[in-house]
Amino acid sequence: MSYYIHAAKFFLKNTTEIGGYLEVTDDGKFGEFIPSDHQAPTGKIVDYDGQWIAPGLVDTHIHGLLDHDVMDADWDALNEMSEGLLRTGVTSWLPTTLTASFDQLNAVCKMIGDHAGSETGAKIQGIHFEGPFFTTEHKGAQNPKYFRDPSIDEFKQWQESAKGMLQKISLAPERKGAVEFTEYVSGTGKVVSLGHSNATFEQARDCVEAGATSFTHTFNGMSGLTHREPGMAGAAMFMNIVDDELICDGHHIRPEVAATLIREKTPEHVALITDCMRAGLMPDGDYVLGEFPVTVGGGTARLKSDNHLAGSILQLKDAVKNVVDWNAATPEAAVMMGSYTAAKSSRINDKCGSILPGRDADFLVLNPDMSLAETYLNGESRYQA
Repeated sequence: MSYYIHAAKFFLKNTTEIGGYLEVTDDGKFGEFIPSDHQAPTGKIVDYDGQWIAPGLVDTHIHGLLDHDVMDADWDALNEMSEGLLRTGVTSWLPTTLTASFDQLNAVCKMIGDHAGSETGAKIQGIHFEGPFFTTEHKGAQNPKYFRDPSIDEFKQWQESAKGMLQKISLAPERKGAVEFTEYVSGTGKVVSLGHSNATFEQARDCVEAGATSFTHTFNGMSGLTHREPGMAGAAMFMNIVDDELICDGHHIRPEVAATLIREKTPEHVALITDCMRAGLMPDGDYVLGEFPVTVGGGTARLKSDNHLAGSILQLKDAVKNVVDWNAATPEAAVMMGSYTAAKSSRINDKCGSILPGRDADFLVLNPDMSLAETYLNGESRYQA
């Protein structure tokens, strides 16, 4: 049965409405929006007076959760991640790989290609390959023994195994063949993102001109900005046509840096991500990221070998709240960066990231302090805080 949601505020695409009614149809889609100055609808009304309605969040860079990792290539584990993500406000996501061998990555592609669409939680909208075409200077927690030059043939094989689900690939623009690879991949309608790189500004620009449209966890794992060499960070800030991923957990970057990038690029070009590893939604302790031992504590995940950050344990709902608490963004801008911009940055905004008539009714109920109260999927309440 269809119903209407009544709430204090609605974060709709391109506008914020104060009060009103949002229809959810009997097939779990968004219907019409009735402004507050119009006659109230008849029929069932679900009242969230004093609370706000936002689109479900979209995490386009997440490796693990609940002690599972995408690289495990285990569908049951991946489905548990999809269920757990509803607790974090995420209703759509891109399972994200680590740098690994061709065969390991191919196994992930085949597993997701064979099963995607049967997940029972947050919807898998594609796969994000973080690597393996990186360089060592800013390797972060990626394993350099698998680093290599981009290969169009490998990409084609992965994409075939994934049944077209390989949506995004992050690479270092200084690798041999990066420009040609970028031209090919972007020409297929998929996304090339730049990261884990010591590239010069010019090398980054060459890949952007070839079709790259995103920077991977901006400021982390890339050459920094100086007054004589803008590097990757400078390219991410300066090129206003590309989207920049940002990890806003308070550990990967300082709040002032987040605010600066958001102000410079605008919320339409900053995508909030988590880069969460398997310890997300788990207690502190010892874990692994790929082949590396990791210690989780104090809100961070760090390599045991050198104390380097090893992904995060961030939840996307908290990233959205953080940028508001830091005065880096308004609530409207924060929601946009965690939903629409995130989806746009991975070219999946035709499926998710906005409240629009006919779209799946995947949405959140937020409290005015930006904390999550409830998560809906296909018009059904699936999680209550």
